[in-house]
Parts: sequence; C-alpha cells; structure tokens
Amino acid sequence: MDNYAIADQFSLLAKLMDIHGENSFKAKSYSSAAFNIEKITEQLSALPEEKLFSLKGIGDSVGKKVMEIIQTGELKTLQELIAKTPEGVLEMMNIKGLGPKKINTLWKEMNIDTIEELEKACRENRIAAVKGFGGKTEQKILASIEFVRTNEGKFLYKHVEDFALALTQKIEQKFPAEKTSLTGEFRRQMEIISQLEWVTTVSKEALKNFLSGEGILLLQELSDLLVFRAEDLVNLEFHLTTKEAFANTLLETSSSDEFRSAWKSLSNKAEGTTEEELFQSAGLSFVPPFLRESKNILQKAATQNVEDLVQTNSIKGLIHSHSNWSDGSNTLEQMAEELIRLGFEYLVISDHSKAAGYANGLSEQRIKEQHKLVDSLNKKFAPFKIFKSIECDILGDGTLDYDDKVLSTFDLVITSVHSNLDMEEDKAMMRLMGAITNPYTTILGHMTGRLLLRRKGYPVDHKSIIDACAKHNVVIEINASPSRLDMDWRWIDYAVEKGVLLSIDPDAHSLEEFRYVKYGTLVAQKGGLPASKNLSSFSLAEFERFLEEQRKKRPGNN
Repeated sequence: MDNYAIADQFSLLAKLMDIHGENSFKAKSYSSAAFNIEKITEQLSALPEEKLFSLKGIGDSVGKKVMEIIQTGELKTLQELIAKTPEGVLEMMNIKGLGPKKINTLWKEMNIDTIEELEKACRENRIAAVKGFGGKTEQKILASIEFVRTNEGKFLYKHVEDFALALTQKIEQKFPAEKTSLTGEFRRQMEIISQLEWVTTVSKEALKNFLSGEGILLLQELSDLLVFRAEDLVNLEFHLTTKEAFANTLLETSSSDEFRSAWKSLSNKAEGTTEEELFQSAGLSFVPPFLRESKNILQKAATQNVEDLVQTNSIKGLIHSHSNWSDGSNTLEQMAEELIRLGFEYLVISDHSKAAGYANGLSEQRIKEQHKLVDSLNKKFAPFKIFKSIECDILGDGTLDYDDKVLSTFDLVITSVHSNLDMEEDKAMMRLMGAITNPYTTILGHMTGRLLLRRKGYPVDHKSIIDACAKHNVVIEINASPSRLDMDWRWIDYAVEKGVLLSIDPDAHSLEEFRYVKYGTLVAQKGGLPASKNLSSFSLAEFERFLEEQRKKRPGNN
C-alpha cells in the first residue's frame, strides 16, 4: 500500500469525523496527517517501525494507525464510521459545495440522508433558508448533483487502462489463432471512458465460457454482440466478427458517428484485410483511430499524411513539476537524477507560489534559496539543466502574486488559477486575460481548472483566450494529469491554426507522475498536435532559444 492510499484513509477519517460531529481537534490532526503523509518521499510500508515513528508529522497516535493500515489494509476506526454512515450521506461527499460541516447540518438537523431527498429539498427552496447555505449554494448543489449523475458509470482513461490491456492479453493468449483488438472509446484515446469494447473472431460460446471463468458477468447476448460487466467497472462489449470482416468492423467501431457516416459515403467499395489497406483502397492516407472524430479529417487525408503528430518519445523536457519545496514528494536532486535516467534533457521546476499556502508555496526568501540550489545542481548534472520557474497564482483581480522584481528572477513563469474557482465566465476571463497580458507569463496553466468527473471547471471563451495567447506570445498548457487534460483537445487545432505553441506538461508531484506525459500526449494526438508545436518537445538548445525570445517581451528587454 503506497503513501497516497494511506493518506486517503486519514483524509476520509477526518471528513467523516466532522460529518458525525466528533472531536474536531482529532479530525484536524488526521487531516494534517494525510497532508504530511503525501509529502513523505519514502514509502511508509517499507520502513521499520522505529523509523516510521520518528518521521516529521507522524506522532504516536498517527503512527499506530499507519501501522494498522499497513498490517491489515484498513483502519478499524474508519470502517466503524463508514458502517454507521448512510450511503446517501457518503454520496454527498461527492457533491460540490458540500463540506463535512454542511453535510452534518443536512443530515443531523434536517434529516436528509439521500441524494434524492437533498435534490427535493433544493427544488423546494428549503436549503436556501438554512444558516450557512443560501440561494447560490442551493443552485450549486443542484448543478453538482446533475453533474455527478451525468458522469455516473464513467471512468478516466488511466483508471481502466491496466484492466483493458490485461484482459486483451489474456484473450490473445487463450485464443492465439484468433484476432482480438480493443476498439471504441479506448482505442480513440478518449479522456473519459463509458464502456470498453473489443472486436474479436473468437466464437461466441468460447468467449462466454472463458469470461465467465474469469468472474465476468454476462449481461446481454445478441447475434454479433456480447455485453459483460466486471465488478466496479464499465460495461465490456465484444463485437463478434469473421477474419474477413475484422478490419472493417474494427474501423467502424473505432470511429465517431460523424466520421463513420462520412467514411461509409466515401468508401463503400473499399477493400482490404487491414485498416491501412482499406484507407489506401479508398484513395486516402491512413487516419489513426484517435483522429476519427470529425468528417473533416477525411478531406485532409485525401491530400496529405495526417499521422505526423507528437509522440511520447519526442518529449525532451519535463515542464511543470513540483518538488518537496512546495507540495511535491521528491527533492530536486532526486527529480534530476530520475529524468537523466529516463533520457530527458531538462527539467522546469515550478513549485507553487506564496498565495498557495495550503501547498507550502514559496516566499520570496525561499525562492532565493531554491535558485541557489538550482545553480549548484546545474553544475553537478551538466549538460542536463534545471530551469527556474514557478506556478504563479492568478489572483482574483487578474494580477500575479509576486511583483515584477521577483518574477524577473525566473527563467519562465507558469500562471494558473487555484483559488475561488466558482466563477461566472466574465470573472474567469478577466483573471485569465490579466495573466495572459502580463509580460512575465510564459505558459498559461490548466486553462479551465477542471477535474474530469469531479469538477466541471469554470466557463471560458476558448477562442478569445487562444487569440490573446497568440497576440502576447503565451504558450498554452496541455496539463497531462489524467484528471485534468486541460486545455481540452477539441481546441488544439484552433490553437495550432493561430500559431500558438502548446506544452504537454505532467504537473508532476512525484517521480511516478513523470509518466503522466503519456496521457497528455494521447489527447494532444487527438487534437492533431505536431511535435514542432509542442514546447516540451523542444531540445535543450531549442528551449533556451525560445526563452531568449520570451525575455524580449519583458519590461526593459524590448
């Protein structure tokens, strides 16, 4: 069990204690424990007991509970609280705008213990009158309930990836003479997966027998389709076909409705045993599954190669990462060593700024200290280079939380919104435009602040932001964290058309999260991003030339 899983149990324990109105001091101590555990670089499960208890932030009480989790996989106190908490109250924890204290009020004072009762109370305006809520909170709760319902049964790509690939491998090993391939949303590299699909030539009876033996439940059986359900996962659909029709079935099931309709009107005479042959037969260059969204791609494929896009192995630098100077898990030295081992050429360290107190944001004095460390590490690790950056908070009025003198000490500045995310579009646009027009902004971070399946993100006018970034020479981030993937891939083609550089950045808080560049690359490919338009694909020399051009827009360098 890793530190994040241990921290999650302490975080949930703290919230449930507040919901039940139990000792607030203890609840706060468990919440602090969760925060501290996430920042510990060594895996607690691998430490001897005496060292575990000596760690900063791990006292006797917390230490004993950590040992209990490591030894048993759970926390008895937490399980007891969960057991006496109605399921509907637990579900309320997913509703935006409802913290533990408000859930306590709803449950203990208003006897609301289901989402249905909560929704009804909001529609009858009974929540607005309660102290601490109000009309706006009532509307936010209703919107959040609708958001949760809309996304029920959906998963992030990353969360189904291992299962999808492992099951495919099992089927291939069991039936080596047959053809089986993932298809549908997963093959199209969609950021959210509502169902997993395969195309296979395995016979219906053989597939049914095999999957039932794997504990997978059959839900529906048609002549050319089997639908299953694995525990706690999306539905699993298997399109049954012949070897002769395999390529056609695969192509059609890994295309959007719009693309599939346009393809059929173009290619009713296309022939081939592979997808590549089908496109060639239709007089088109091959369109990979991740680009099969709009019919317009077929027009491009008639005259040009559409596969020359960014690849994970084309990324040369890790931009946007957090060390243990703020809320990351690892030291700068550990991060540099790992990136050198992985073959990267540079690291852009961008810890949180001072406004992010919750994330141990850097004061002006700590910035000076970090910069001294970076200088010494650059001597040690040359030719690998660490660039001095910051993820600077965009404040409520659109200004940044350092003055120009401090901002001028960084090689580049990433600006992001982290506070007061509940905004109307005009407020959000004012803040973002303030950052974009600031001459020190190099990269606009996670444009909408969304968290997929958890938080919708504030509304923005994408075209206006992209146009402004083009005008002010600001790069737009594709935040590669699997729960963000922000800017949305649907706007990449417009950004490229306007000459805006994008940057696939992992927003890494640990060495393990360096691999997030993969998920950013998958959605960047969906948007048609060539490596030449991705900042993190620049070589070290190219990146330094880029920074030199950026410095020209700063005051006094024109």
